[in-house]
Amino acid sequence: MPENNAFGQSFRDYNNADSERQEIVERTYRLQHINQTYDFVKKMREEYGKLDKAEMSIWECCELLNDVVDESDPDLDEPQIMHLLQSAEAIRKDYPDEDWLHLTALIHDLGKILLLPQFGQLPQWAVVGDIFPVGCAFDKSNVHYKYFEENPDYKNPNYNTKNGVYSQGCGLNNVLMSFGHDDYMYLVAKENGTTLPSAALFIIRYHSLYPLHKCGAYEHLMNGEDRENLKWLKIFNNYDLYSKSKVPIDVEEVKPYYLSLIEKVVNLVGGGNTVVYSIQSFVELM
Repeated sequence: MPENNAFGQSFRDYNNADSERQEIVERTYRLQHINQTYDFVKKMREEYGKLDKAEMSIWECCELLNDVVDESDPDLDEPQIMHLLQSAEAIRKDYPDEDWLHLTALIHDLGKILLLPQFGQLPQWAVVGDIFPVGCAFDKSNVHYKYFEENPDYKNPNYNTKNGVYSQGCGLNNVLMSFGHDDYMYLVAKENGTTLPSAALFIIRYHSLYPLHKCGAYEHLMNGEDRENLKWLKIFNNYDLYSKSKVPIDVEEVKPYYLSLIEKVVNLVGGGNTVVYSIQSFVELM
């Protein structure tokens, strides 16, 4: 694994005060921590869970990410399509037989299209950044934790205890996370009837839950299935994080493989679904 990111600094270094990039990153997290409340998340899930924004193929969605840069990421300022292909190709090299994992890497960040005008042009703080549970106490392992003190839920006795509105071992599926590209892409995949395995949906939904998979926070809310899927998420994270590079992937060279993989997965989708699938994708009605 590389020791430094594309800027010559340590990966996930949020304390480099001399970096202009870090100023952008910190501003994004400040706004996220202040505004991502329990009520906000419920409102956004209700609105974006309608999946009424567009209909397109997976690859068309990937190409839209040419216009997206993640302002919460201290490690890369390249268009997001490069990140998707870098992580997918790195996994493909080390896990050639796990094609479901290749596809998961390709689509895991597609929810960032919410930053684009045709999808509502949401602010960066409502789309990107590490995610965290809402409805319970904010764990101190969260990046830039201090800004949670300005969040209305911080002092709300209904939401500021260890379990909050949840019960121990309830399972992450029953826990609301801060809204963003993770949860949105999970809703898209789930509601379109994807047959990707449970571990793939777990990766898509929680790949930005760094307090959990890097620090062990919020484990008291997990159930047995979560713990099994977390093993794959930790594998995936090594490629999601350490594959980031200024060295571009030749898109046209790898495109045929991913188009064939997309078609293979779509062919596995069972009948009886009310969604009208496109020829290439289960990612529809975004």
